[in-house]
Amino acid sequence: MNGNKTKDKFILRALFVLGIGLLPIVFRKPPIKDWLLVFLWNAFTNGFIDTVVVSHKVVKYPVRLLPKIFKTNILFDFLLYPIMTVVYNRFTARDKPLIIFLKLFCLTIPMVLIELWAERKTGLIKFKRGWEWYHSFISLTIKSLLTRLWISWVRKMEGKQYSELHT
Repeated sequence: MNGNKTKDKFILRALFVLGIGLLPIVFRKPPIKDWLLVFLWNAFTNGFIDTVVVSHKVVKYPVRLLPKIFKTNILFDFLLYPIMTVVYNRFTARDKPLIIFLKLFCLTIPMVLIELWAERKTGLIKFKRGWEWYHSFISLTIKSLLTRLWISWVRKMEGKQYSELHT
């Protein structure tokens, strides 16, 4: 068990370094303000949702960063998933709805496969109370689409305000 815990902590540290390393790449192209909004919105809502899920004992994170402070997976909630959501929004910024939806599968399917691997082969995540892979797939898909709709709405409102200011 101790060897597995050491392996799990190594995985967490490696993913943390990867996530930090990706930040300058993800935020290098405009509109940076939009990408920061997507990142922060996603992180905020992830933290809220994961806190509820963990408190209802649906999912457990036996090995996690800062375990004395957080019961949630802060690495995924506040760094990795927000980065993936920014990438998704960047790659779909000018796409039509069908393409937006199809590209979403390119994001959610690998994330669910990685989660399944982590649940079966590591101590990073454990599903409880009937949580299955498709729950993760559906929730990631809906959450990512809602974030995509949210930033589209923000852009639309910003455009209206800009037009009103300059008329």
